[in-house]
Amino acid sequence: MPTAIVIGGGLAGLAAAAALGGAGFQVDLFESRGFLGGRATSYPVPGAGDSEEVIDNCQHVLLRCCVNLLDFYERLGVADRIEFHKRFHFMEPGGRTSVLQSGALPAPLHFTGSFAKLTFLGLADKMAVARGLLALRRERGQRGDLDRISMLDWLREKRQTERAIRRFWSQVLVSAINEELDRMAASHGFQVFWLGFLARANSYEMGIPAVPLGDLYGADAWSRVGNVRLHLRAPVERVIVEDGAIRGVAAQGLARTADYYVSALPFERVPAVAPELDLNLEGFEHSPITGIHLWFDRKITDLPHATLLDRTIQWMFNKSEGRYLQLVVSASRSLLEMPRADVIALASRELTEFFPQVEDAKLEKAHVVKEVRATFSARAGLEQNRPPSATKFPNFFLAGDWTRSGWPATMEGAVRSGYLAAEAVAQAAGQPRKFLLADIA
Repeated sequence: MPTAIVIGGGLAGLAAAAALGGAGFQVDLFESRGFLGGRATSYPVPGAGDSEEVIDNCQHVLLRCCVNLLDFYERLGVADRIEFHKRFHFMEPGGRTSVLQSGALPAPLHFTGSFAKLTFLGLADKMAVARGLLALRRERGQRGDLDRISMLDWLREKRQTERAIRRFWSQVLVSAINEELDRMAASHGFQVFWLGFLARANSYEMGIPAVPLGDLYGADAWSRVGNVRLHLRAPVERVIVEDGAIRGVAAQGLARTADYYVSALPFERVPAVAPELDLNLEGFEHSPITGIHLWFDRKITDLPHATLLDRTIQWMFNKSEGRYLQLVVSASRSLLEMPRADVIALASRELTEFFPQVEDAKLEKAHVVKEVRATFSARAGLEQNRPPSATKFPNFFLAGDWTRSGWPATMEGAVRSGYLAAEAVAQAAGQPRKFLLADIA
């Protein structure tokens, strides 16, 4: 049985391990922390008295177009723990709410009915958006400059109104890609709208885990996969290079060996572990996400989730009967230096503008999570520097959402990278296998 070592227990490493384990490889996965999932995980926070409450570090969602992430959940036997929602709620300050959902017409016209009824956009804004979506569909795959220009550059070129940019394009894309429009490559914006909104009538449906993220990667799931041994609190300090190949890794003071190796570490950690790779990381930088958890003494809303317009807070997720709300701010650079108390005050103040009940409610508990290194910044011009799975070493491969997965920094992108690395390992072992599923369109 061929053997493989996977370095890193985020989604990319887990996907590579699951694919290889299912294909008959004996896999050892080494993770430096005491839990799996990387930046998509959960952990306990103190509750009332001696109790603890398990929360996600930040709300993670997926769309039905995330076919490889869904396949990964199927491998672990946890796909039934994802709840899909067919309605997007757009809320304006003051509480007026618009709903975007699929109708009777086939794709790409399935949103026509609900889009016409949106109240947060005027007629000129809607005409601009429609014109932009038609241009996106027409230019997708035709233009050669979409990796070199920003999404904002493209929107300006298409004469989008300021309100359409702020309330529609930005509201969707900043959350999906975790970057501002003037920084993100237009190619990523195209991908989100094409696959998530236009290609199929149900591809936009939003999946939210019904359990804490950490529960998706539990021991029961890995017993289903087989052939995967998990080593937690076991950081790999160094790869061992001899005679032009990787001969092992140093972990917990011991040398561990295998036939093949996959690094699923974040880009900033790879040079310290494997400096011999000589990776070109020019232009790579991080974009942060902030999750704000608020527990109130009463119900605030019945809505399962809503995107909040014109404010710092971008999304609200109802986590427990309207009393525990999780708020998300993507590309949250403005909050990084803000003290925790000020972040909570800002969130409470803005939330009151959408849900007046907050003003009379007592805030019983609050928790702020600033993921400073949440994702890589999917900026214009970076795509050419994203490395493929293969490296200069014939038995060493790369995974991670920052590698050339074909997607931006999302859970789908991470899983895609893990599957691509697993395919490269299988090919090198003379046992070629296909793990990566093609995009829906």
